[in-house]
Amino acid sequence: MGFKGLDGVHVTRKVIWTVLKYFVLCLGAFASLLPLYSCVVTAFKTPDEYRNTNVMTLPSSWFNFDNFKKAWQQASMGKAFLNSLMILVVVLIGSILFSSMLAYVLNRFKFRGNSFIRNLFLVSSLIPGVAMQVTVYQIMYTLHLINSLPGYMILMMGTDVISIYIFLQFFDNLPVSLDESAILDGCTYFGVYFKILLPLLKPAVVTCMILKGVATYNEYYMASLYLQDKNNLGVVSTALLIFTGPIGSQYNYICAGVVITMIPALIIFIFFQKQIYSGLTSGSVKG
Repeated sequence: MGFKGLDGVHVTRKVIWTVLKYFVLCLGAFASLLPLYSCVVTAFKTPDEYRNTNVMTLPSSWFNFDNFKKAWQQASMGKAFLNSLMILVVVLIGSILFSSMLAYVLNRFKFRGNSFIRNLFLVSSLIPGVAMQVTVYQIMYTLHLINSLPGYMILMMGTDVISIYIFLQFFDNLPVSLDESAILDGCTYFGVYFKILLPLLKPAVVTCMILKGVATYNEYYMASLYLQDKNNLGVVSTALLIFTGPIGSQYNYICAGVVITMIPALIIFIFFQKQIYSGLTSGSVKG
């Protein structure tokens, strides 16, 4: 009877833990999906419906695309998507190359100050980015890089500490004998990096591209601060500012624009989810 009682207590605890686990998961899913639901519902409402109903009330018609047309035209979202695409491509390529090269030097070459430089990167990651914006803005102003897409690209390509540490972790798993064999065969250090090591860093590259790509695509503060000409240099994150004002914000148009901006990310995720998942899981552990 004693053993049966212990088994019953164990089963009861397991059931309670399972129920609690799924309750927390459902609560988290609800909290994550509620803003998305509200945004999609508001995007299809007419101005009168938006003013006279709450955010949870369904629109009278799901085939009202006037908000999307107005958001696309008045916010110049076509130009904003083009600017964001150019920025994203340049920033991803530059950030991946610079981060992986820095990690290559710090991992493969032992020199005086190596540990000090690593510690400096660690300290810099602990400083809030907003706290450094006064100095950064002065530098950008002195170099005449404000209101300039190339200047903003250079700024966003700035050293990504997280990417450096991800690449350092992967370089630790690649044997130094690969470098030595290639150098004995007459390969240069650049050849070792581009021809041998970089192709082996594919999981790390995918991981860093996801992290940096999402951060760049969603960046609002620096895009608003350094790309002040919203007519010609607007990006996806700042294009919808046209629907905000001192009297009030037109959230039905803003939500329609937000839905439009989500579509490219959703398409990319659907077609490349296998590579995204494999890259994130490979980059999360040290093999």
